[in-house]
Amino acid sequence: MVAIVAIYFLGLIVLGAWASRKVKTSEDFILAGRSLGFWVFTILIVASICSGMTILGTSGLGYVTGWPTIWEQVFVPLSAAVCILLFGAKLHAIGSERGYLTVQDYFSDRFYSQNGIRGLSAVTGILVSLIYMVGQFVAISMVLSWLFGISYHSALLISALIVTAYVIMGGLYAVAWSNLFQGLMLIIGVVIVAPMVISSAGGLTHINTVLAGIDPNFVEPWFPNWYPGEAGPYAGYAFATPLFLVSFFFLLSFGLASAPHVINNVFAARDARYFKWAPLAAFGIYVVVMYLIKITGFAGRVLVAEGEISLPTGVANPSDYVFIMGAEYAFPSIISVFIGVIVLAAVMSTTDRLMLTIGTYFGWDIFRRFIRPDAPDRMITLVSRITVAIAGALTLILAWSKPPELLAWLIWMGIGLMLACYVAPLLAGLYWRRATREGAISAMVLGLLAAGVAGYWHQFVQPLPVHFSLFGFVLSIVAIVVVSLATTKPSDKVLDETMTGLYIRKRE
Repeated sequence: MVAIVAIYFLGLIVLGAWASRKVKTSEDFILAGRSLGFWVFTILIVASICSGMTILGTSGLGYVTGWPTIWEQVFVPLSAAVCILLFGAKLHAIGSERGYLTVQDYFSDRFYSQNGIRGLSAVTGILVSLIYMVGQFVAISMVLSWLFGISYHSALLISALIVTAYVIMGGLYAVAWSNLFQGLMLIIGVVIVAPMVISSAGGLTHINTVLAGIDPNFVEPWFPNWYPGEAGPYAGYAFATPLFLVSFFFLLSFGLASAPHVINNVFAARDARYFKWAPLAAFGIYVVVMYLIKITGFAGRVLVAEGEISLPTGVANPSDYVFIMGAEYAFPSIISVFIGVIVLAAVMSTTDRLMLTIGTYFGWDIFRRFIRPDAPDRMITLVSRITVAIAGALTLILAWSKPPELLAWLIWMGIGLMLACYVAPLLAGLYWRRATREGAISAMVLGLLAAGVAGYWHQFVQPLPVHFSLFGFVLSIVAIVVVSLATTKPSDKVLDETMTGLYIRKRE
């Protein structure tokens, strides 16, 4: 077991060392020299979205809620298609022409604000990425704890050192190629493992029968009512009502598509032609993986109910171990080691991209713009690498306390802030010629504040019937429309240079 995982980690370090030889400029470190081919680019998008939520959180949520959260398995893969098609096709075209390295470069040009909106969106992106990254380190540590029988904190230290090392060395070259390898491992592994676990639980018909015996609503498409009469929520898991699922759609399909660590990948594609078929390829691959993992969570619930397996005790989030425990039951112990590496590949594939995003946003958008405008390119790359190391250390501190009761909730918190801050300015900036600088800044600020207030209310005052981020998202849309209409329209020169209009791709 130690040897297999050590070889895997060593391979990542070697990959980072190889990639470091290709990094000559900031563009190399941040965008891999805009050189990514079709499958490396497509799998990078999927792997950036694929996270601790994909295997541990998704199966854990399936264990807790049953079929009512199955909509997640469409919404999350849809985010990859939305990112590539709705945002990425146009951003790639503009970025290639104008030399953008980050989405902040686009914001500063489109909203003619070299300091204000660049600084606001960069700082927001760093904070959101840190929150999101905590969940990823929690997931990696859970897997290492299970594999080696070591403490959560020891596993946390090991994971932080490994991921930080190869990201610092190779930038997006290392992240992209490691994600291709890790993404393929995940896809092949899930396609092999999930059917075996489902079969060991008696097949889908038996699984549904047992789930219905636990709670009839577990085999319904949603929970009919969260608040039956005056009794209040009848169970903590009964949140997936039709109203909540509306917010779930926007949260996962659009919030995740606009996430800094996901959307920045669109600038790295080598050829604009990729944007024709990559949305379909990314969606098709990911939807199969997500459905298999969620149903594996159902199978794990049945295996626990029938006494075949037991979830670990003494942990705050036992349901998030269900994929691991189910795989261990369905396969011989020697095979379970490889399963552990597959799970590691899933959770590490997002963590490394988040770390690079934080380093990029600080080095390129904050240090270069506000601290040392005359900094040479080599210094910007160095600052980005130092920031990656600091981000790793800071996340280590934040993840040191006990992990949340359900891993998916921490990850959704980060996605919710992305939905509230980024989606309205991105959509309006790309497609609405009346959107102004003042409108975009208002949307970001008010969306973030509203999401923060609603999140606090949901967590500490009274549960809300929708995801808290929906309030911030709606307010951000209202803000950008009202404020833009009340302020001076951007010049046609700015709008034409940033390809603003109701089209995805300009006709030749």
